[in-house]
Amino acid sequence: MATTVLSSVQSAVKHWWISLILGVLYIIAGIWVFQTPLASYVSLSIVFSVFIFVSGISQIVFSISSRNEINNWGWYLAGGIIDLIIGLLLISHPMLTMAILPFYVGFWLLFQGFMAIGLSFQFKSIGVASWGWLLFLGFLTLIFSFLLLANPVFAGLSIVYMTAMAFVSAGIFRIFLAFDLKRLNNILDQKV
Repeated sequence: MATTVLSSVQSAVKHWWISLILGVLYIIAGIWVFQTPLASYVSLSIVFSVFIFVSGISQIVFSISSRNEINNWGWYLAGGIIDLIIGLLLISHPMLTMAILPFYVGFWLLFQGFMAIGLSFQFKSIGVASWGWLLFLGFLTLIFSFLLLANPVFAGLSIVYMTAMAFVSAGIFRIFLAFDLKRLNNILDQKV
């Protein structure tokens, strides 16, 4: 089992920096939202749409570049394609974006949270010491997703602040993941 998991992350660890870039982008987006709480909901929805589109492209590039080394790489590709399509739809229909933004953020965070939890257990099985932090951040992301999905009628500042906290939480997870992947890359390089 550990060998299967180890072989499935070999390519992912080579591209650890993609997760780092995504994490930094998420945190920058979260800080921007915190600093401009009175900015129009329209601008937040446009920025979010573009951000999801770019995130989709990044995830597609990661999955395709890692397809020969990662088992079940199709899940990463599927997530990237979904982000890309939804990003395009949201960019082309800003009124729709404003109406569904709370639902989309909630479901997107739900997916990210479950992905974080799954990765944390994979990391635990191969002995990564910080797997517990990834698990914690995955559950934190799930909490934000449930809050958004349970209260989609939030408008104005509450959705803006919840979105900012969600971006920062997802960004911290991605950065932790990147450095864990980098450590695994160093370990694998020493074994080769």
